Amino acid sequence: METPNPVEHPAPASASAPVRFDTKIAVLLRADLETWQRLNVTAFLVSGLGTEVPEVIGEPYADADGSDYLPMFRQPVLVFEGTKEALTASHGRALSRGVALSVFTSDLFATGNDRDNRAAVRAVGRDQLDLVGLAVYGPKNAVDKIVKGARMHP
Repeated sequence: METPNPVEHPAPASASAPVRFDTKIAVLLRADLETWQRLNVTAFLVSGLGTEVPEVIGEPYADADGSDYLPMFRQPVLVFEGTKEALTASHGRALSRGVALSVFTSDLFATGNDRDNRAAVRAVGRDQLDLVGLAVYGPKNAVDKIVKGARMHP
């Protein structure tokens, strides 16, 4: 009897083994935002990812009593902060790499709905956007290069 080749027949992965992703979700916030603004901007920035990139969404949750909960991202969201210049540079790198990208500009703090938000962004050329936040999703190495120069949010 031959011994199976471990390369051809790998052992099942341990349930406790860490899950690794070859993609990354990153949010970059301008460092001068108030705490409430950081939270609001982060929530808005990641809200579109699941509809445009459905593979980022995991399975629905349920507790031991059978209550059902919505699915969430299947991987961590890393939050960074940087200067206005860092956001501008990251925005340019994200556009040139063609990754999934969302933006939040300072004008959006004065609006109260999606229609007005979209109009506020559409009214300004990409190089004049007063960015206060952006979110990107893509290959890990590309996202790392996009947020280069920013630091992890404290």
